[in-house]
Amino acid sequence: MIPCIEAVMDFPARFSDLPAATWPRLRALLDVPTEASETINMTIGEPRHAFPAFVGDILAANLQGFAKYPDNYGIPALLDAIGGFLNRRYGLDLPGDQILTLNGTREGLYNAAMALCPEHKNGKPVILTPNPFYQVYAVAALSVGAEPVYVPATEATGHLPDFHALPADVLDRTAIAYICSPANPQGAVADEAYWRALIALAEKHDFILFADECYSEIYRDVPPPGALQVATAMGADPERVVIFHSLSKRSNLPGLRSGFCAGGPKSIAHIRQLRAFAGSPLPEPLQAVAAAVWNDEEHTVENRALYHRKYEIADDILGHVDGYHSPQAGFFLWLPVDSGEPAAVKLWQETGVRVLPGAYLSRDVNGDNPGEKYIRVAMVAPTQELQRGLTLIRDCLYR
Repeated sequence: MIPCIEAVMDFPARFSDLPAATWPRLRALLDVPTEASETINMTIGEPRHAFPAFVGDILAANLQGFAKYPDNYGIPALLDAIGGFLNRRYGLDLPGDQILTLNGTREGLYNAAMALCPEHKNGKPVILTPNPFYQVYAVAALSVGAEPVYVPATEATGHLPDFHALPADVLDRTAIAYICSPANPQGAVADEAYWRALIALAEKHDFILFADECYSEIYRDVPPPGALQVATAMGADPERVVIFHSLSKRSNLPGLRSGFCAGGPKSIAHIRQLRAFAGSPLPEPLQAVAAAVWNDEEHTVENRALYHRKYEIADDILGHVDGYHSPQAGFFLWLPVDSGEPAAVKLWQETGVRVLPGAYLSRDVNGDNPGEKYIRVAMVAPTQELQRGLTLIRDCLYR
């Protein structure tokens, strides 16, 4: 008889305090009947606008690429296309060896910590993350044996983390700080002054910034500044910042799994070295598609126009709600409620609308969870469906 695995193996203690993953946790919460005849899913940030029409033709023209192993770092056409995007968008002029293609940015956000976090930095290294945040940040910290420090990103801090408020001894142990701008879930944007102050703090205490900029192309009027753009203008250490971008939100292609990271030559070399052993490269036909999509800006203008209309709809329906903040960018609403889980259950049971409790995106720190009194609403549905969903949310929770 083969022994049960639990009888022969102790699992790593470093993962012992992980909460249940977001989506299984949500399915369990909402595993109750609803009175509604129709349902509206506003939980996951999966864009439902059309992706560029040329995608199918590019894929069909490159099908033979499935017959060989893909380039682990990115085919030249894709690296050139990404470099062109960075130049147009941020005025950056990066050679191909400072760019690494990724099979979705979650992979990169995780593996960059594996590649770049030291074993020691004035003791046990610290990895900073906003709170609330994209959950891979915390798992990356635990995987490398670092101490995750969750920095509140609340209304009081403009929904961006105030890293300057941390004690000097914590900052001196900090190896990496994750920062998302535009922020998921709040839609706040780090302006140039914020980036300059944060980069100066990282220079002073010698840590690396991992700038998750996956929502950078969904904004109202003014393009959000980029971390590497500001760092370059400041003359900061080129290894100080690594940026992460994706086609999932920019181009409505979450299933393509095309992203990239870019930064200093040493940082990217180390991430490339790890990826040569542990990465999962994007198939070359998909890299050819990604190159064409990164080269095209017309569809991103059309995409932003659709989100502009959605911002207006949200402001019109929910603008009267006490504590409502219209997002500066991105496609999430971060809505105040008495308690996230009961609000989500009430919505589902009474209206058929599914939303995400804010606490599922944040962690308790000293008995306080900054997401506890919020729900996250993804504005990805077609306009009429979105309008109906937001109206149901208003009538159920705010009247």
